[in-house]
Amino acid sequence: MDAELIINRLQTALDVDDVQAVVEGNHVSVTLAGSVFEGLRAVQRQQKVYGVLNDLIASGAIHAVNIKAYTPAEWQAL
Repeated sequence: MDAELIINRLQTALDVDDVQAVVEGNHVSVTLAGSVFEGLRAVQRQQKVYGVLNDLIASGAIHAVNIKAYTPAEWQAL
């Protein structure tokens, strides 16, 4: 699995300002920031990301996903 593929998918599907992805085998860690996460609880944010990556998860190309999803204000505060 290629980190650039995951980054491109997430940028295309979600209104995000920043996306970072680290791939280790079939485990992926993504950090995203965007207005798409405004007003959403953590679980809802994760569901949006899982929705984009679901076919890769179902095929086994991705086994585990670690998600950190922030609003622009939360991202700035970090």
